[in-house]
Amino acid sequence: MTVSNMHTANVDHSEIDKFSALADRWWDREGEFKPLHEINPLRLDFIDARACLAGREVLDVGCGGGILAESMAHRGARVTAIDLSEAALDAGRRHAESQPVEVDYRLISVEQLAEEMPQHFDVVTCMEMLEHVPDPESVIKACVRLLKPGGHLMLSTINRNPRAYALAILGAEYVLGLVPRGTHDYSRFIRPSELAHWCREAGARICEQSGLTYNPLTRRFRLDATDVAVNYLMHTRKEAE
Repeated sequence: MTVSNMHTANVDHSEIDKFSALADRWWDREGEFKPLHEINPLRLDFIDARACLAGREVLDVGCGGGILAESMAHRGARVTAIDLSEAALDAGRRHAESQPVEVDYRLISVEQLAEEMPQHFDVVTCMEMLEHVPDPESVIKACVRLLKPGGHLMLSTINRNPRAYALAILGAEYVLGLVPRGTHDYSRFIRPSELAHWCREAGARICEQSGLTYNPLTRRFRLDATDVAVNYLMHTRKEAE
């Protein structure tokens, strides 16, 4: 499939190639995406507790191989999942075929989808994606445009500070080997204040944020509302018209 007639200016093709090369291992729970599988129950519960997924129209932006998208479908949501990696989307489609759920996987940018389907979704999620695009603010604007008034936007990314560099890059990539080396670019990390500003500018109010922390001794992740120094989630809602 080609990405024709599509707004793709806000894409880093080296990032797409990097994740496409690993696409066959998206669903290997002991492979390169093991951390995503381990944090998925935490982020899924965070989303579901605040947006009540059952029966909702949900969009997952930057879905990759569908780890979050498929789990939201299992919770009863009608899920559309988009990405610009055809290889990752194929991995998601193949895995979904073995599950009693349906996910509509589409090769399209969020900006283009916002032109096609404004105010269509009850919930939009964009997890572990903003730090991989040249213009994350453009993504936020498109996500809010896709939401119905009062709809929920759920985001996650990595803070930008010395501790985040030490833990998310030096620790996770070089010491612990949680993710492949070169997964992250520190200059693209996003402070919560920056993310909140973009959301408010796009017409969404900030409801809550929570850190996602990792204990190297127990090798477990947990949510911690008091610690957003490294990985964090943010819940926002589109202002009612």
